[in-house]
Amino acid sequence: MSHLATATRAQIAAHQIERLRLGLAHILPRNHFYQRKLANISLPIKNLDDLRRLPFTTKQELITDQETNPPFGSNLTYPISDYIRLHQTSGTTGHPLKLLDTQESWEWWAECWSQVYEAAGVKRDDIIFIAFGFGPFIGFWSAYEGAKRLGALTVAGGGMDSLQRLRAIQEVKATVLVCTPSYALRLAEVAQEHGITTSESSIRVTIHAGEPGTSIVATRQRIEKAWGARAYDHAGMTEIGAFGFACSEQRGVHVNEREFIAEIIDPQTEQPVKEGEIGELVLTNLGRWGTPGLRYRSGDLVRHGGYQCKCGRTFLNLDGGVLGRADDMLIIRGVNVYPSTLADILHRFPEVAEYRVIVTKKGPLDEISLQVECPAELTTHIQEELHSSLSLRMPIEAVPTGSLPRFELKAKRVEDRRPRVWQSS
Repeated sequence: MSHLATATRAQIAAHQIERLRLGLAHILPRNHFYQRKLANISLPIKNLDDLRRLPFTTKQELITDQETNPPFGSNLTYPISDYIRLHQTSGTTGHPLKLLDTQESWEWWAECWSQVYEAAGVKRDDIIFIAFGFGPFIGFWSAYEGAKRLGALTVAGGGMDSLQRLRAIQEVKATVLVCTPSYALRLAEVAQEHGITTSESSIRVTIHAGEPGTSIVATRQRIEKAWGARAYDHAGMTEIGAFGFACSEQRGVHVNEREFIAEIIDPQTEQPVKEGEIGELVLTNLGRWGTPGLRYRSGDLVRHGGYQCKCGRTFLNLDGGVLGRADDMLIIRGVNVYPSTLADILHRFPEVAEYRVIVTKKGPLDEISLQVECPAELTTHIQEELHSSLSLRMPIEAVPTGSLPRFELKAKRVEDRRPRVWQSS
């Protein structure tokens, strides 16, 4: 654990401002995107309060910039010949965004991931299996680089189907599994179908990213039971970096404040929220100067969990991890419903194999119904649990096992059937 991880808030802030000052010295003379955005901003930034003078950066801005300045946009600090990696966002919330990294910033990604491994207790003598397709989505590419930096034997599971990955885990006696939460459960399901007992495998640690999941208590418990291992959450974004990791307390995720400045704001008022409140996470990275992100509005909803943790770290804790995206929250008869809350409730039932959330509109009101792979007689108990937790009653249809989609990357369990409203110009 680094000294800064247990430092005072004043020491952390001083480190962050110094890193930002050095970074701006790189960006402003060369980066056309931020030259335009910061043209009328009074500099230098002397403290974290001054940071609020900088405008927010949004994903739509970056997409528009790439459309205007194809193919990579103007958020490039160095000549194109200095960049060695190209990745892109998954496109789950719109048009994919292309991101480039220099050798220096790719090494920074690896260093951020080394903190994820350290917090999960992963060592050099572990064997890390990364169950990921290794396409243009950054996914776990940086996890692979972080494992190399750690010096651990690493097995890339690209090009394999689920059964081949399970057999590879057995053959090499892998001790660490890295994948999305949904795919960890899918692998366990495939294992059961083929008589493989994952709970007795060599895996001792699982690390998950790509979607909310491992900070959801019931989901984490299901993964840990399936694999006989401790499951750790991780949070990151292609646009901004690998910013969050779970510690031994597993309360949620810590922001790696050595490499990121985090703010949590009310999405409407754009003012900071207080400890215990939910808001939108805003991040500034402090090492990816080739393609920087200053006050990037992530669109992710998180709960401010304070700065004290039993693990000893004083880094900001996001209690419950990433709760979901701001545009995913549903308001059903006056109740805020997050997909992560539904996951927590449904995963309390071992008989639930998979599920789908269907959103419709009844008059002016949004409605939710569920399709659940479970015995028909269980639906009443699930309805009771949902009503107890959310004070909502919702229709549940029991569907045959195997009839709903499975996911290797980000799970897409919400199906929006509300009619689109078209506006003529």
